[in-house]
Amino acid sequence: MTDTAGAFLDQCRAIVGAPHVLELDTDKAAFLTDQRARHTGRALAVLRPATTAQVAALVRACARSRVPIVPQGGNTGLVLGSVPDTGGRAVLLSLARLNAVRQVDPVNRTMIVDAGCILHDVQQAAAAHGCLFPLSLAAEGSCTIGGNLATNAGGTAVLRYGNTRELCMGLEVVTPQGEIWNGLRGLRKDNTGYDLRDLYIGAEGTLGVITGAVLKLYPQPKAAITALAAMPSPAHALRLLSLMQDYCGASLTGFELMSRYCLQLVAQQFPQLPQPFAPPPPQSVLLELSSSESEQHAVGLLERAIGAALDGGVIDDAVVATSIAQSTGLWQLREHIPLAQARAGKNIKHDIALPVSRIADFIAATGPRLEAAFPGCQLVCFGHVGDGNLHYNVAPPAGVPHEQFLHRQDEVNRVVYDSVEAFGGSISAEHGIGALKRDALVRHKSAVELDLMRTIKAALDPLGIMNPGKIL
Repeated sequence: MTDTAGAFLDQCRAIVGAPHVLELDTDKAAFLTDQRARHTGRALAVLRPATTAQVAALVRACARSRVPIVPQGGNTGLVLGSVPDTGGRAVLLSLARLNAVRQVDPVNRTMIVDAGCILHDVQQAAAAHGCLFPLSLAAEGSCTIGGNLATNAGGTAVLRYGNTRELCMGLEVVTPQGEIWNGLRGLRKDNTGYDLRDLYIGAEGTLGVITGAVLKLYPQPKAAITALAAMPSPAHALRLLSLMQDYCGASLTGFELMSRYCLQLVAQQFPQLPQPFAPPPPQSVLLELSSSESEQHAVGLLERAIGAALDGGVIDDAVVATSIAQSTGLWQLREHIPLAQARAGKNIKHDIALPVSRIADFIAATGPRLEAAFPGCQLVCFGHVGDGNLHYNVAPPAGVPHEQFLHRQDEVNRVVYDSVEAFGGSISAEHGIGALKRDALVRHKSAVELDLMRTIKAALDPLGIMNPGKIL
C-alpha cells in the first residue's frame, strides 16, 4: 500500500471507526463478487458507515484523494452494478448499517427509511402500522431500498402500484462533492423546479449516494385472491390481460406469464412443489386480485372474469387458490423459476421491456431466430407481462457445457436486443445497465440520449468518482 493510500484509509478509520474499514481479503470477499458469481472485483477497502453524515464525510475524503466509490446495498443486482472492477483503486461503500426506519406516518401514508433497510423489513414495518408497502421481489429478504431505488426495481405488483420510482416521494442523497441534499418531503405535489428525485432513481449510484427515502404507503387490502390459468399461446395471454382489466380494473395486481419450459424446469429441480396442470400447458398465467372491500368481492370479480375467459376460448383451464397455502404454492411456482435455472446451470439472461401489445409478436419472432443461430437452445421465458416486462433467458442446448455457451453471450445478446429494438422495446426493464449492459446501451440508445446522459454525469460528478464504468 502506498503512503497516499495509507493516509486516505487513516481518514476513513477516523470517520467510521477502524472495525468498519475492511482491508483484509477475507473480510472484503463477500462484498466483491456479484450475486450470480460471474465477476469478482478488487477494492482498496470496504467502508461501512452508519449515518448519512459519515457517508458524506467518506465521500469528501474520496473526492480529495480522487478515490472511486462503488455504492452497494444488498448486492443482489444482476448487471454487475454494485461490484467494483478489477483495478483495485476503488472503495466499496456498503450502506448495510444505514438500516433504520426513521418515521411512519399512517395519516400521510408515508414512511421515511434509511437506504440500507432490507425490503422485507420495510414491508413489515408498514404492516405494523396497518399499511402496505407494495414493492415485492424474489430478493426481498436481502435487497435494500437504496438498491431498489438505484435500479428502479419493479417486481410482481408493478401492474397496480408501479415501479420503485412511483413508490418514492422524496430522497436524501450525498452528492459526489460530499454535500447532503435533504429532499425527504412527503409531498404529493411539489412543482418547484427540476425533479431531482427522478434523476437519482435508476442512476445506479453514478450521480450520488442515496442514503434515505420517503416511501409511499397504501391501505392493506381486505383480501387477495390467486389463480393460475392455462392457455395455448402468448397471444391468448394478452387477450386474457385485456379481459381481466375490463372486468377487474385496478383490483388486478399481478399478471405473470410462464412458459411450459419454465414450469418443466421447476418440476425437475423442485419436485415437491405442486403442479396444478400436468403436463404444463404451453403457457400459464399467474393472476392476483386484491380488494379493498372484501374477500367475497374479490372472488366474485375473479369468478366472473375467469368464466368469461373460458366461455370465450381465451383460456383452456384455471385453478383458483382457496387457502393461503394454495396461494403460496402457486406463487412458489413463479418465484422458483430463477432458482430452478440456477440449479440447472448458467444461462444468458435478458430483462427486457416491450409494448404490451407487441409481446406475443416478439416471442413468435425471436425464438426462431435464436434457434436458427443456436440450434437446440432452450428459452426460459417468463415475467411481468401486465407491464410489458419479460425475463427472456437463453439456456444452452442439451450436451453443451454452460461455460462454453456463455462465451457466445455477445452473439445471443445481439439477436435478442436487435429484436427488442425492432419491436419498440428496451434492453433493460428493471435490472438496470451496470457494467454488463454498458456496451449494448451504446447500440440501442440514440446519440442524443447518450450525449444528454454524459452531460448530466459530467456536471454532477466532474471527477468521475461515482461508480465508474457503470451505465456509461
